[in-house]
Amino acid sequence: MSKQSTQPRLLAGGNPQIPKGFGDAPVQAYIAAMPGWKSDVGRHIDALIVRTVPDVRKAVKWNSPFYGMEGDGWFLSLHCMTKYVKVAFFRGASLQPVPPGPSKQQNVRYLDIYENSPFDEAQFEAWVKQASQLPGEHM
Repeated sequence: MSKQSTQPRLLAGGNPQIPKGFGDAPVQAYIAAMPGWKSDVGRHIDALIVRTVPDVRKAVKWNSPFYGMEGDGWFLSLHCMTKYVKVAFFRGASLQPVPPGPSKQQNVRYLDIYENSPFDEAQFEAWVKQASQLPGEHM
């Protein structure tokens, strides 16, 4: 008889398959299921966001954590890729300076975080603060 794993299934790139849900619990379940070093990065990013925007609203949609402001949509999401964690700023083209990762979508910009490659936390927090003050995406 085979045992069913209690761990979420990992999709392409190691992205955890987490049921849609609102609040901190589904986001923490996603972060816990991120494979290997990506889970530590996810915890760190989540902590930086909460520290910068204490009243942030959280959800998991489309197997990705989303962060937003109550009544104003979403400003940021995370996604596990094979070799990095992708942070999407939905209004990233309006941030100063603009995050480095281009997008096919006019307003979206990305920050890719690789293993053993530190990122500028002060700049990240500045982007999070700016992004939280812009109109969010309603998805």
